[in-house]
Amino acid sequence: MNFVLETLQVLVLSVWYNLESLVFVFVPRRKKSVSGEVVLITGAGSGIGRLMAQEFAALDAVLVLWDINQDGVKETARLLKSSGAARVHWYLCDCSDKNEVYRVADQVKREVGDVDILVNNAGIVTGRKFIDAPDSLIEKTMEVNTMAHFWTYKAFLPAMMANNHGHLVSIASSAGLIGVSGLADYCASKFAAVGFAESVGLELVGLGKDGVKTTIVCPYFINTGMFDGCQTKWPSLLPILNPDYVAKKIIHAVLTDEMYLLMPRTMYLMSAMKNLLPIKLGVLVGHYFGAFNLMDTFKGRAVKQD
Repeated sequence: MNFVLETLQVLVLSVWYNLESLVFVFVPRRKKSVSGEVVLITGAGSGIGRLMAQEFAALDAVLVLWDINQDGVKETARLLKSSGAARVHWYLCDCSDKNEVYRVADQVKREVGDVDILVNNAGIVTGRKFIDAPDSLIEKTMEVNTMAHFWTYKAFLPAMMANNHGHLVSIASSAGLIGVSGLADYCASKFAAVGFAESVGLELVGLGKDGVKTTIVCPYFINTGMFDGCQTKWPSLLPILNPDYVAKKIIHAVLTDEMYLLMPRTMYLMSAMKNLLPIKLGVLVGHYFGAFNLMDTFKGRAVKQD
């Protein structure tokens, strides 16, 4: 195809895709069924992981729960079964350990079958200034928040590609879009997670595997205890998010094959502003939103595996 024809194609499709997006502002997108689908959630022993498991169970999905915390993941499984979910499987897995991820993944494939929906949710935060963060914690942050995604994709994506069916969900963070003072290692890990998920998504498109969907989730602070103590300067603009609200929004994004989900909606504006504003103005806006002091009162939870 020559330059003129390709350019004309892009212009015509640009108009069409913009009109399509406008229509979906007013017309709800059709939701797909996940009944009988095998859904694996890492970090399912607490917080958003547990809430997402409950939401998927209500949709008649088969749940595979991973967590490093045995008490937490067993409790999630108990809650699901007590609410009527019949197909629940739980496994202990340290997602920072590549060999353990592969070992438990093989066990899942033998005992449950191929995974249809993979939710990379496990995450940790040190909550320390970069200069004060021990090397071991920085490494652990990268291993859990980033590298674990590589290993779970390696384990479960081949079957999805072979069947041209599946869904990859990355629970990243708004800190994977905009740097935050006091979260250098966490931001680095989440920026990497976003970039990794975007890149693999593009590879799938390029390979014609349009049946394997991707969803990248970038929420602001969630009230799960992981960022306990952190305060937002203007809660009407950037509220600390309610966990139930976040879980429901994520499930809706998966059911409608939404590629990106930012929460709250002001994050879409802030992300765009970061790339459009002059640097000095961007710093000024950062001060206005309190981005330089968000972590000053951080406490976190005793166990930071989420």
